Amino acid sequence: MRIALLIDCDNVSSTAVEGVLAELAKHGTVNVRHAHGDWKSSYLSGWVEKLHPNAIRPLQQFAYTSGKNATDAAMIIDAMDLLYSKNVDGFALMTSDSDFTPLVMRILESGLPVFGFGERKTPLAFVQACSQFIYIENLVPAAQAATGQAAAEPVRDSMLTEDPVLRQLLVNAVNQTSEIDGWSHLSKVGKYVSNTSSFSPINYGYKKLSEVLRASGMFDIEMRSDNTAMYVKPSVPRPVPAAAKPAPKR
Repeated sequence: MRIALLIDCDNVSSTAVEGVLAELAKHGTVNVRHAHGDWKSSYLSGWVEKLHPNAIRPLQQFAYTSGKNATDAAMIIDAMDLLYSKNVDGFALMTSDSDFTPLVMRILESGLPVFGFGERKTPLAFVQACSQFIYIENLVPAAQAATGQAAAEPVRDSMLTEDPVLRQLLVNAVNQTSEIDGWSHLSKVGKYVSNTSSFSPINYGYKKLSEVLRASGMFDIEMRSDNTAMYVKPSVPRPVPAAAKPAPKR
């Protein structure tokens, strides 16, 4: 897959760009790397240091009027030009701005996936519109691994089950893909999740969906085919044994 990475440098931190590129490498080759912003601004000094080491091409956009974000318009035009060129098979947008939500929907209508990367402040509308969305705070440790900094701790099991949206997503995915024996193959569960949400295990401190399913404690796990195939089904609550009644006094 050929992926175009477009970065809204005015609206997102540069600290996780290496982590973003590493994540995209799982899906294909990032053959287009465009960083949009007003490069005369001192605000982008952190981004300047990231351009050459990561082969990112800076695209200048002057701020014609104070309070108006010309960078957004330039980045949208860039995306549409790339879409019509048919030289890419997918897009990655690194931004925390929900104004790009219509752009994501337009790209999806053309049958191309959109990977979103933004800070925790990113509005939910943009997060949910993307094929997959990852909060860049979870990618900073991966980008700084060479410095010896510790990796992010996974979300505690209880926090996974306390997230009602995640809990419902996982339960629906397992139930909707279950076979006649009640078990669901992991690959089918993963496909259902990706088709219905912008979920990424990275946001919960895990690398794989299978790790999230195990950590949640909501499912029974069974390995088949010499431990090469994972099947899951909702756990059945075990009845709590009744407390023994004290012997009657004589």
